[in-house]
Amino acid sequence: MDRKIKVVQYGAGKMSVYTMRYVYEKGGEIVGAVDVNPDVIGKDIGEIMGGEAKGVKVVPLNEAQKMMEETKPDIAIVTTMSLLKDVEDALMLCAKLGINAITTCEEAFYPMNSNPVATKKIDEMAKKTGCTITGSGYQDIYWGQLISSIAGSTHKINKIVGSSSYNVEDYGIALAKAHGAGLTLDEFDKQVASVDRISDEERQALINNGEYLPSYMWNVNGWLCEKLGLEVISQTQKTVPQTYKEDIYSSTLSMTVKAGDATGMSAVVTTKTKEGITIESQCIGKVYSKEDFDKNEWTIEGEPNTTLVINRPSTVELTCASVVNRIPDVINSKPGYVPTEQMGELNYRTKPLNEYVK
Repeated sequence: MDRKIKVVQYGAGKMSVYTMRYVYEKGGEIVGAVDVNPDVIGKDIGEIMGGEAKGVKVVPLNEAQKMMEETKPDIAIVTTMSLLKDVEDALMLCAKLGINAITTCEEAFYPMNSNPVATKKIDEMAKKTGCTITGSGYQDIYWGQLISSIAGSTHKINKIVGSSSYNVEDYGIALAKAHGAGLTLDEFDKQVASVDRISDEERQALINNGEYLPSYMWNVNGWLCEKLGLEVISQTQKTVPQTYKEDIYSSTLSMTVKAGDATGMSAVVTTKTKEGITIESQCIGKVYSKEDFDKNEWTIEGEPNTTLVINRPSTVELTCASVVNRIPDVINSKPGYVPTEQMGELNYRTKPLNEYVK
């Protein structure tokens, strides 16, 4: 492509501070921005990034379609919510307009195994208009590509065990609430844990109806199985509240989480495959105490055993850099809803993004 890649930022919150700056620094340009928060609507995106004005102001949701029709972006970066049902309208709007889209929505990483109805709907529209929709972020490398790469150097795999922890304070109120942060243990049990105390048949019915609430690892396990060529025969999920011995103030929730109440949750997903390989992964998202820090750990058990540990990763920045570095892959991809496991390796971009577009 012989011009700068034009990007629309859909969601002008915490993550956009990085995604927008990274787009500019990688040779692209932001041509529009959308948000629902009255505190940022009308602001110049330069102010949101903490720099000089860019001449692009954030518009409200009801003006998103008009703005995108006028600016004709090559791609939209959607950094809003964690469940596909909550970003479906944004992705469908992009698909309808024939605009490529990449989202940090965790379920969107591999939504085929949790919300096939919405995924098919988006896929069909994107194929009709000739654009590509996908999900990426921290999981693209740290829960996906790194593990599949280690698997490539392993002779025999019996089990893959992984865990990742992150501070819900870094990702906004929607994510914190989705993790049950601030709930009493009784409230957590009724509102969060009870969702997974169901039979396989009941779970599948929810999935088929687009009503299932997957943890992040539900979709990661699906991505890994697809990448490794494994056939899933069963998958289960269990959520456990996380607590702390002292009160912790959450700036995101604007409240003090009382000692013994839920600071967040651990979600454990166990996947069994026809090939005899089990994947057991968990994500631990909570309001951090002073002792906590982000950690990513994966072990492949087999011949040989291999463990990968990453302490204190800059999860927010890594998420945003992954999304921006994926932009050329999305634009180059076939039309439809295409998970990144079909796009090949995520690479560092040394040149302006447009120079990687065919």
